[in-house]
Parts: sequence; C-alpha cells; structure tokens
Amino acid sequence: MSQSPRPFRFGVSLLTVGSRSSWHARVREAADLGYDVLQVTDHLGTAAPFPALVSAAEVTRMRLGTFVLNAGVVSPAYLAREVADVHRLTDGRLELGLGAGYVPAEFEACGLPFGTGGERLRKLADTLAATRSLLAAEADAPRPPILLGGAGDRMLRFAGREADIFSFSIMAGVTPDMAPEEALARRVGILREGAGDRFSDIELNLFVAAVAGSRAEADLAIIGRASGLPEEQLTQLPGVLVGSPRELADRLERYRERFGLTYISVLEPHMAAFSEVIKLLR
Repeated sequence: MSQSPRPFRFGVSLLTVGSRSSWHARVREAADLGYDVLQVTDHLGTAAPFPALVSAAEVTRMRLGTFVLNAGVVSPAYLAREVADVHRLTDGRLELGLGAGYVPAEFEACGLPFGTGGERLRKLADTLAATRSLLAAEADAPRPPILLGGAGDRMLRFAGREADIFSFSIMAGVTPDMAPEEALARRVGILREGAGDRFSDIELNLFVAAVAGSRAEADLAIIGRASGLPEEQLTQLPGVLVGSPRELADRLERYRERFGLTYISVLEPHMAAFSEVIKLLR
C-alpha cells in the first residue's frame, strides 16, 4: 500500500518588528491567513530572531522558526543557551533553522573572515554538533527540530545526515544547461543519497522568493540582485510562483508528488497573496 503524502505546512517570514503592538498584530494576521509557522530571518537590518519569536509566542499557537540563523557568526555556547530558553518560553514550538551564511558584509560586521564555502560549511557542522551536545546536557534536554537550508551539493549531503527539515533555496533551481525543475530534481536526489534510509523522515521545504498573478506584477528586483539572474530566468524557478491561485496550488501539488515538497515558506510581502493558495491546499 502506498504511503499517504505528508500534509502541506506553510511558513511566513516577518522581516521587521516595530512596536510590540504592531508586531503582535502582524503575527495574528499571519495566523488568521492560515500559516502554520512564523519564521524570522537572520540578517542585519531585519528583526532579531529570538526576541521576536518569544514575543510572538504570546499571541499565537503557530510554530516558531529561525529561517535561518547564520552559524558562521555565532558561538555554540551562547546559541545553546538561547535555543534552550526560547524552546522553553515557546512551549516547545521552536524550529531551529541554521545555514552557513552567504552575505560577506555580515561576517565583516562581526570581525570574522567570510572564508570559502567549505570553511563555512565546516563551521556550520561544528556549531550544530556542539549546540546539540550542550542541549543534550540540559536537565530537560530540549531538542527542537533542525532545519538546514541551501543548494550546494556538500550542504545537501550534510543535511541528508543531520537535518530534520531541509529548505531548498532559490538557487536550488539553477544548474547550467539544465531546466529549473530538473535542477531541483537533481538536488532532491543528492539529499536522498546523503540521507539513505532516513530520507523519508526529512521534511522538504521550498523557499518561495516571489508570488505574483503575472510576470508583469512580479517584483523580482531583490532576488535579481541577490542571484545575478535575469528576470526571464527567475520567473522559471520553482521558488518563484507566478500565476492564479489555482495554477499555483496545482503547481505545488505537482511539486509534492514529484519532489516530496510539502513545507512552503514565503516572505512577508507575499503573505496575503499566497494565503489564497493556502485555501486551495487545505
């Protein structure tokens, strides 16, 4: 008998805090729109993840996630302390998202070298291992699920061994001379190889960078600058959703069937538009 697919889950990243009352109002809005997970990014100039999530826990029963912390600039000792208390203060609803970091200026601001991709991945691996060890030594041994994100082959193999959740970044649909969905399929395959028998236990997340009814409506300036890709290529990526709510729902159903993607995360500017898609997938 074939196994039933995982149900969809939906996350939204809120970008700035503002006042306590305005933050709580936006958190409630996200919950009312049908989102399951409230996520906070980790970039200078955006919200501080842990205080924002603890405050959000006061007004929602959503799960709460970092999406994702830059492991290249944190100390495991301090991170474990923060994670343990956020886990407790949110009644065990924390999802700990970690990444290797990709913005050189953020390392520079901390007085740290950016390093090579391999060096940043090793730092991520060391930080995760040490943080897990420190958490296991706590009296209540908090163990939030670990979300890892990215698109590189080494990251995918590492996540196959270590992640509870893996998030495919916008670049997961980019491989030279390969159609975007085939590029994503290739990366799912690498994650599967790295995971072996535990692959079915890993929840697969797709980071959606833009949602629009048509190409003309799509605001691709930010991801264009970040990726260096032309607009015509961006609109073909799995992480850019262009079409009617019904078309987008059908597309995500197909992604679930083909790739196993069941956890979809969007950015705050697309929160309302994507909620129309959520309604069709419940």
